[in-house]
Amino acid sequence: MVFKRRDPKSWPRALAEFLWPRGGWARAFHYVKHRMRRLPDSPERIARGIWAGVFASFTPFYGLHFFIAAGLATVMRGNVIASLMGTFFGNPLTYVPIGVAALSTGHWLLGDDMDERISRSFGGKFVDAGADLKDNFIAIFTNATADWSRLSVFYDEIFFPYMVGGILPGIVSATICYYLAVPVIRVYQKRRKGMIKAKFDALKAKAAAKADAKRNAEHSTGD
Repeated sequence: MVFKRRDPKSWPRALAEFLWPRGGWARAFHYVKHRMRRLPDSPERIARGIWAGVFASFTPFYGLHFFIAAGLATVMRGNVIASLMGTFFGNPLTYVPIGVAALSTGHWLLGDDMDERISRSFGGKFVDAGADLKDNFIAIFTNATADWSRLSVFYDEIFFPYMVGGILPGIVSATICYYLAVPVIRVYQKRRKGMIKAKFDALKAKAAAKADAKRNAEHSTGD
């Protein structure tokens, strides 16, 4: 195949690069920031896309953040590409603080004590829910009895509080990113337009100088 990698990634390597990209997260962040600034759209539309991407990072729908961000950006008339890049706000370095903020806010809004409701670790709840899904899928083809108790606990103690609690910190974080992004993108685009205009003027001046030199040479030959 034309686009097939010459050195296919093994799953440990792919996982390692997901947790820590080559060049580090600082380089990855600067790359995303650079790409956002160069998007051919107004600062406000790009910033609305960023808002959608950051907000999507606070939802518990892992694996669907791209789709949520793109949908929100479309509704908000924001830049869809910027929204996809904005989901970079949620990454292995920020998932823990995002999860803690969303869960804490969610249990507080629901009037629960998070420490009392969650008797097993966050990761353990995911493991339990995954085990229920696996066991109940197998039960379809065997005589085993389906049991949704652990998945129900996961929904009550993790998923629903996370979904409710992610709204407020998501809105706050996304709005902060929006108001930070608009002036930065506007200044960058203005400076970039100035650089492009300066290069264009330099090319015009160079072409004019060549044309003048050619005319002078023809006149000299004619004389």
